[in-house]
Amino acid sequence: MDFKVKGKLFFVAGATSGFGGNIARLLLEEGAHVILNARGEDRLKAIEEEFKGTAEILAGDITTDAIISKLKRLIGERYLSGAVINAGGPPAMSFTSTEIHDWDDAYERILRWKVKLTQELLPIFSEQNYGRLVYIESASVKQPIENLVLSNSLRLAVVGFVKTLSQEIARSGITLNILAPGYHATPAMERLFTHKSMLLGITPEKAREEFEEESRVGFLGDPYDFATLALWLLSSYSGFVTGQTISVDGGLVKGVMG
Repeated sequence: MDFKVKGKLFFVAGATSGFGGNIARLLLEEGAHVILNARGEDRLKAIEEEFKGTAEILAGDITTDAIISKLKRLIGERYLSGAVINAGGPPAMSFTSTEIHDWDDAYERILRWKVKLTQELLPIFSEQNYGRLVYIESASVKQPIENLVLSNSLRLAVVGFVKTLSQEIARSGITLNILAPGYHATPAMERLFTHKSMLLGITPEKAREEFEEESRVGFLGDPYDFATLALWLLSSYSGFVTGQTISVDGGLVKGVMG
């Protein structure tokens, strides 16, 4: 299927690994021009070299105002078709193990920068009367995940503001949607395997098996498959879908609205 993204400009955060990395690569393979953001400049440069002329890099922490401002200047007067709002979450913790500074940090890492970035990109999309915003969150917004109290809590706030904004600007040609992944084979999951193995005194391999069992399909998701859904949401074909939180979880969420 031709997603009609060839030659169009997109921004992808967390673009060197995991979900962001797969989305960025798929866009580039489809002929899109992509501004790739991540903290590791060497990995960004490797992608830039591979996709000469269509990959553009912005190294730095997108959760900071300084890098968000750099992105705005980099886009300049160009037509921006869409953006992927994505970054790593806070560490795995239970509520009783948190301190108030952990909550302050989680607010910075999960919510604040997404509000700030959305505020900066919205005028660009509004002037165009077109835009696609895709936020990568977690299935925990529909069903809390054990030992992820910070993520469980603050990601719900992202859902709240995205849904509200989608209603406010529904006739503008701009769509906002959230993808809520379950357990996929990403570097973030490797950290969860380690954390669970330490808590339960089991091997990381056994911890992985337990996560796989929680997914009703019995295996971890492929982040490349996940990226194909993101690509559709970033395309012009998705204009009738906005304000949605779409689970991609292998049956992890048991609720009927999952």
